[in-house]
Amino acid sequence: MPYRRLPNTDTARFKALQKAYLKGKELPPFKLAFSQSTLQKIMTFLPCYEKTMIHQKGAMNIQAKRNLDHITHMKKVKMYISHFIQVVNMAIQRGELPLSILEDYKLSEYGSKVPPLNSEDDICELGRNLIEGETARIRKGLAPITNPTIALVKVWYEKFFDAYQDQKNLQMTTCRAQKELASFRPKADEIILDIWNEVENSFKDLPDDLKREKASEYGLIYVYRKTELTSQIVITQQSLGIG
Repeated sequence: MPYRRLPNTDTARFKALQKAYLKGKELPPFKLAFSQSTLQKIMTFLPCYEKTMIHQKGAMNIQAKRNLDHITHMKKVKMYISHFIQVVNMAIQRGELPLSILEDYKLSEYGSKVPPLNSEDDICELGRNLIEGETARIRKGLAPITNPTIALVKVWYEKFFDAYQDQKNLQMTTCRAQKELASFRPKADEIILDIWNEVENSFKDLPDDLKREKASEYGLIYVYRKTELTSQIVITQQSLGIG
């Protein structure tokens, strides 16, 4: 015997409610397989649910779209930071700069290696240290590092940092939208269950196959268990003279 399968995604919930709503608009009350009070619940709830779904999807789309810019800026600033440090280290190896210069950029613990840039926090800290250290050196009248200059590093650092902050804000917006949408699900499930129970009760005196056919018009979903599905295939093949 096939069993009902209640929707378990927001899209499926919305489709189930919308199908029942359209039935409620299409049929007069005396022909409708569920009550007018349930229809009123659908009419009150559905617009709010749809609006929340649209808001959540929009927030996710904006975050995903802007994340492409964030990734581009992150790759670029990592390259400039890495190149700046490599230039400093090569100048030290050639004897053009003292080893103590690494202290200006808070790089002493890394020696001649480029520090890891595995996370946004790593990039923020290292970029800030380079900019502050090089700015302080230049104010003392010391020769600036070139190719790249700290000005170029700063340009890409600021672009990255702005995009990073934007992503953090968008993540919070998306998180709030997801929580708001999640708060609607219990009510959606409750209304759908009421609809399906009332519809099945209206068709309870019909033969099982006809009952399920009628109920399906209201959005009810019936599925066969694996064993039942296999039996159904065999019966169908036998009726068609196959096998």
